[in-house]
Amino acid sequence: MIVAVTGSSGLLGSALVSSLEAGGHGVVPLVRREPRAGEDVLRWDPASGAISPPGPAIGDAVVHLAGESIAGGRWTLAKKQRIRESRVGATRRLIETLTRLAKPPAVLVCASAIGYYGSRGGEVLSEESGPGVGFLADVGREWEAASAAAILRGIRVVTLRLGIVLSPAGGALAKMLMPFRLGLGGVIGGGAQWMSWIALDDAIGALRHALATDALRGPVNAVAPTPVTNAEFTRTLGRVLGRPTFVPMPAFAARLALGEMADELLLSSQRVMPVRLQATGFTFRYPTLEVALRHQLGR
Repeated sequence: MIVAVTGSSGLLGSALVSSLEAGGHGVVPLVRREPRAGEDVLRWDPASGAISPPGPAIGDAVVHLAGESIAGGRWTLAKKQRIRESRVGATRRLIETLTRLAKPPAVLVCASAIGYYGSRGGEVLSEESGPGVGFLADVGREWEAASAAAILRGIRVVTLRLGIVLSPAGGALAKMLMPFRLGLGGVIGGGAQWMSWIALDDAIGALRHALATDALRGPVNAVAPTPVTNAEFTRTLGRVLGRPTFVPMPAFAARLALGEMADELLLSSQRVMPVRLQATGFTFRYPTLEVALRHQLGR
């Protein structure tokens, strides 16, 4: 299989490229910069959707992972616009380009996120659960709707609703490690909010499962089957690192530091289950948090 990948230099993308190549698949990164001489990549312009050099096909499948990071400081109006445009607008234009190819890909796997569900307390959420409210829920709904044109063209589309991807190389866990190692980790807010997570290895496995499984279409929750509360996550990470976790971050302090982002990322509660992954035979290598953290951190 030849797989074209956007976001191939990111945490997920780089790991996926390595995994696919190790499995004997061809990979064509779609990059935003000018390709270097002899580099086996295609240039993709998110602003226009154009892929160059043009041709009748770009591969058997496309994995679309590119998008502005939702972390990294307060959500200004400009930051929120970049988050939305890099997901909704760029996805729409990419799909317009794919559907005009003489030979479109057979499958398109698009990143989405569990932010689609909004903050839902202890409600157990499956792929059948409706969207929530809030900025990330709105973006998620529009992001997934952008793939409709590909479905009409006969492309099998999977929208992978990713949870918190755990890796010391990047993302949420990487940001937590320094304060926790210094003994400054603690619960955020009341600690009762649910966190739906997935080990990086299993996230890559879920992407490959989506590519290979013809029965999978539409939204698929890419989360481990054992979500935990923030308090449990805090205790477990402290135990794995051998560090105390007695320095809480009150909700007001999180909001003061991060504004709207605190409510949508740190204080929101999403108890999400991987119903469709498990129904189609996917097996998690790291189904529980402590096992996943010990693997990721070499403990």
